[in-house]
Amino acid sequence: MAKLKARMPCEEMLPFTFGTVKLDETNLGVMTSVMALGEDAALSSALSDAHGVGFPKANRTLGNAGGPRCIWFGQRQAMLIGPAPDDRLQVYAALVDQSDGWCAVTVEGEDVEHVLERLVPVDLRRMHFKRGHTARTQLGHISASITRTGSQAFLILVFRSMAASLVHELSQAMRAVASRRGNG
Repeated sequence: MAKLKARMPCEEMLPFTFGTVKLDETNLGVMTSVMALGEDAALSSALSDAHGVGFPKANRTLGNAGGPRCIWFGQRQAMLIGPAPDDRLQVYAALVDQSDGWCAVTVEGEDVEHVLERLVPVDLRRMHFKRGHTARTQLGHISASITRTGSQAFLILVFRSMAASLVHELSQAMRAVASRRGNG
């Protein structure tokens, strides 16, 4: 009988650096879609009691890397990242395990905003898009969730099937920015 081995979506494609920007895959562990069934406030309280993070407001994320995180994912929807959801949350939300369906990468460095501005129709400059801000948008031709995690760092989530396209789009933009800066 064949032995199957789980693979990360970007396995053998990442990490790499061009110029001042590094792209790397991130293993977020358990990812659960949380869709509110009733009052957002009751769900937020239950999430906070169970996992230490509430239900985020539109275009925001709560929590930090290394701990439970809840990222806004659309109207009355969020992605709980880190822990498996507490069973008591089922009273307040529809919960669906999405762990194997997503590709997560971090892109960071001095020129990261210049790289992303070539691909994303949202103003991601730090003065407008601060740490903890998140957006569901396009990255090139790919639907993506983009979250600022630091002054020069972003977490990008795309469907697993788009992993190679994501790496291609970002690497092309990284090369172009590095060449423009003379770092290519």
